Amino acid sequence: MSAHEQKTFSTLQLAQALFTVNRHAKTATDPKYLYMLKKLGLKKLISEKKAKKEGLHFSPNPKNSQQRSDLLVSVADYYFHLPPQKEDFATLPHLGLLDQQYRNPPTKMSLSHAKKILVAYTGYEEEKKKDERSPYKKKYQKPVFKPLGK
Repeated sequence: MSAHEQKTFSTLQLAQALFTVNRHAKTATDPKYLYMLKKLGLKKLISEKKAKKEGLHFSPNPKNSQQRSDLLVSVADYYFHLPPQKEDFATLPHLGLLDQQYRNPPTKMSLSHAKKILVAYTGYEEEKKKDERSPYKKKYQKPVFKPLGK
């Protein structure tokens, strides 16, 4: 399935793909791409009315501020958090503290499959990293051994 191929996915498939990407992003060494896929997927689902902004939660890890809120979004039977926008504070209810007892339904989906679904749905692909080597560095050359004295 290529990124430009428009395939229709069920809301449940998209929710499971988002859940899988989000779960892996939490432990990834470079989670930027995974979080961007999640954000774009959720925004598109909200715009298509397949996801709903439920309200705001106090963030369990508020970084530098004393208190921060996260936007709670529901998709099928799954819930996700996104950074809120200004209008969310004016239009959505504040739900208080996050319920630590709640868990999303268990999902068995590989990260590669989840990424394929979200790339096809959002059209957002990871930029391929350029060769890390500096253009000034010489390529490794095997040493040539000559007999002594020559």
